[in-house]
Amino acid sequence: MSGILPFARIGLAIALMMLTPFGAAAQDAFKEFKQLESTPKMPKLNAFIAPGSAQEGVHLRDVSLEAKLTADGAPVEDGLSWYVFSPVAGNDGKLPLIASSRGGTAAFQLAAGDYFVNVSFGRAGVTKKLTVPDEGEVDKQVMVLDAGGLLLNAVSGSDVRIRPNQLSFSIYSAEIRDDGERGLVMADVPPNTVVRLNAGTYHIVSEYGNVNASIRADIQVEAGKLTEATIQHRAAQINFKLVSETGGEAIADTAWSILTAAGDSVGESVSAFPTMVLSEGEYTAVARNKDKIYQRDFTVAAGVNTDVEVLMKDLQAQQPIAPAATAVPPGQTAAGPKGVPQPGGEIPPQPPLPSYEDLQNGGDGASLD
Repeated sequence: MSGILPFARIGLAIALMMLTPFGAAAQDAFKEFKQLESTPKMPKLNAFIAPGSAQEGVHLRDVSLEAKLTADGAPVEDGLSWYVFSPVAGNDGKLPLIASSRGGTAAFQLAAGDYFVNVSFGRAGVTKKLTVPDEGEVDKQVMVLDAGGLLLNAVSGSDVRIRPNQLSFSIYSAEIRDDGERGLVMADVPPNTVVRLNAGTYHIVSEYGNVNASIRADIQVEAGKLTEATIQHRAAQINFKLVSETGGEAIADTAWSILTAAGDSVGESVSAFPTMVLSEGEYTAVARNKDKIYQRDFTVAAGVNTDVEVLMKDLQAQQPIAPAATAVPPGQTAAGPKGVPQPGGEIPPQPPLPSYEDLQNGGDGASLD
C-alpha cells in the first residue's frame, strides 16, 4: 500500500484512506480538521521587529519571504511561523530574535547583513542563511519546507468504530538512537487531527484504552500530500460485573483483577461495573467481594465488545488435601483428614480463603489456573 510501511512483528492492518496533493484545494483540507502546532502561541502579527534591533539612521531594506511545501508547489497561504535571528549569539549564548511573523508570505525590513531565517509549519520547519546586501534589489526568498500532513484514526476488529476519547497516538522518529530509543516527535495526538510534518518515515504508536491494547506502525509522510491512515486494533471493550444470577444486577463493593492466560495481571479496578479495553486473547476475571473470591475464564475477540458476568456460584475452589499415608502405632487411632470432625472431637480450624493481596503477591492461596 502506498505511503504505509506495516510494522512486521505485530499482527497489524493499516488502511490508507487518502493521499491528497497539497495544492490550494488541499491546503483548504487542513482547515477542516483541528491542527496541532509546534510553536508557542504568539500575537498574530504580519511582522514584528524586536525593540532595539534596528539602530537609528540605519537604512532598512524590504525583504519578502514565502514558503512552499514542495519546490514546484504553490506558496503556503496560512499557518506559517517566521523567525529572523541575528547570527551573533548574545550574552546568554542564544541567537537574538530580530523579527517574527505569523500567517503566509512574510515581509520584513532588515538592515544590511547576515541573518538566519526559520519558517515552521506545524512540526515541519526549515532554516536558511539570509544575506541582505547594502545596495540593489533584494530577491524574494523562497523556502521549501519539504513537508506534508498526517491524519490518524483507528478501528477495532475490521470496522468497529472507536470513540475518540478512547484513542491516542504518539509519533516517533523512525531512527533508533544509540540508547535504543526513538525520538519523540509528538505525544497524545487525538484522532482526526492533522499533524504537519517534514517528509519522511515516522513510527506511530496507537493506544486504545489504557490497559494493553497497543499497535505500532511505520508510516511514510510525503511532501505536499495529506496522508490519512486508519490503524486496525485487535482488541475489544469488555464490561465486567459480579452477579448472583445470570443477567442480574451488578454487586457493589467488588474488587477486580484481570489476568492473562499466563497469570500476569493486566488490569485492576474497584467498581461494580468496570470497563476495560483488552487485546484479543484468553483471560481470567477474578472478583473479590466480602472476603470471597470468584473467577471466570473468558476470551476476547477483536472488535467484539461484550459483557462478562461472574456468577457468585463460581466460587474459587479450594485445593483438596489428602491424608498422609503414615504408619499408626499400636493402640492409637489414625487421624482423619484435615478439616473433618473426629469422634469425640471438635472441627479443626480451617485455613481462610486467600486474600486479594495473597493472590497478587504469589501467596499460598488457591490457584487461579
